Amino acid sequence: MPARDSFLLYDLRVEVIASDTPMVCNHQVGDAFELSGENLSFPPGRTFPLYPLAALLPLLPAKQRETHPNDWMTTDTDIACPDPNCGGRFRITRLRRRRFRHGQTTRVPLPSTTRRRPAARRAGR
Repeated sequence: MPARDSFLLYDLRVEVIASDTPMVCNHQVGDAFELSGENLSFPPGRTFPLYPLAALLPLLPAKQRETHPNDWMTTDTDIACPDPNCGGRFRITRLRRRRFRHGQTTRVPLPSTTRRRPAARRAGR
């Protein structure tokens, strides 16, 4: 049974895919990186351009989490390069789910699971 303070995140792979428009940025079809928890991994000796990475980063935490089947975050996997003149596309693929523990990811404690009862009201108040 999972620990009460655990949660699941997907590991992700982000890969450059081809489109009908030529690419003008510094990425090639097949360039990729992976995200596991909070860690990005790049293949040895490979790079990834800063501006597309900056555009992708805000989407990745949402893609790591379980989403409703009808949510666009679940169904839409291809993201356009932020340069309007570039045909680059980035495919975000959920690879596998990994379990994390709250206490291993933050110093902020979880709220107490026991609820305090409100103090009894005094007569006349």
